[in-house]
Amino acid sequence: MPIQRYETDFTTLGDDDLAAWRDIPPAIVGDCMNRNQVMAARIKPLAPGTTLVGQARTVTCMVGDNAAIHVAIGLAKPGEILVVDARAHVDTAVWGGIMTRAAMQQGLAGLVLDGAVRDAAEIRDLGFPVFAAGIVPTGPSKGFGGIIDGPIACAGAAVKSGDIILGDDDGIAVVPLERQAELLDASREKIRQEQATNAETAKGVLPAVGMGLPEPEIIG
Repeated sequence: MPIQRYETDFTTLGDDDLAAWRDIPPAIVGDCMNRNQVMAARIKPLAPGTTLVGQARTVTCMVGDNAAIHVAIGLAKPGEILVVDARAHVDTAVWGGIMTRAAMQQGLAGLVLDGAVRDAAEIRDLGFPVFAAGIVPTGPSKGFGGIIDGPIACAGAAVKSGDIILGDDDGIAVVPLERQAELLDASREKIRQEQATNAETAKGVLPAVGMGLPEPEIIG
């Protein structure tokens, strides 16, 4: 099967626009999206403490095949993040040390992979941000095709090229590009609300009181 690519023409955000998102945790913006657009729990950073902010370039690959990902590395622009639907298959790695070095050479900002990686220690030493579903030594095949820049579902979140990817120790949130201004404002307000709640907690007023939760019924 061939490797195919959708024509795509999304707005590239400037450094200042992306910098504004660096203070927004995935959990915060996920709450602002009604708990949607956050990836499943299996997607975690390869190295604890890793953070990720950038625009997505999407890839769909066949199970256990990484040919399309190799091609996408060469097409992506500096600062972009490859977001790969590898069908949640974790028994064959479709990313490793060679690809990490190629991605760094291209100036990519990171990888989000619903699949498995290998060469984990090498990738951690290189300092390249990787979020993945698993780690396994088994290597991939090449040549079964894939799609670049198409709409994908990655670990339960809809992603299209150009969307904003946010990652930290909790996992990954996906901000639709067309909603980024609205959601940035909402996220900042959510942070202010949580800061106010924490201030009340420090005074001895527990969150349950502020939420107006009722007293429990007595049974038995």
